[in-house]
Amino acid sequence: MFRRREPVPFAFIADADKFRSNVEPPPRERASVSQLAGRGMIGLVVVAGLVGSLLFGLPALQPPDGAGQQQSQAEGR
Repeated sequence: MFRRREPVPFAFIADADKFRSNVEPPPRERASVSQLAGRGMIGLVVVAGLVGSLLFGLPALQPPDGAGQQQSQAEGR
């Protein structure tokens, strides 16, 4: 249950700071033309969806035009 900590010499810790690996990760593969086109299409679909929702949602957020006129007519009678 409890782990016993072994004492570590200070020299070992100091050497660990100086160590650098000479192993490099492989280079990333370049995206093909079809992958770039697919990413572009996904981006366009997302932007078009946001613009469409904005265009359809703005009229719903505005107050109705006839509401103010109906109240003023009722008050005049």
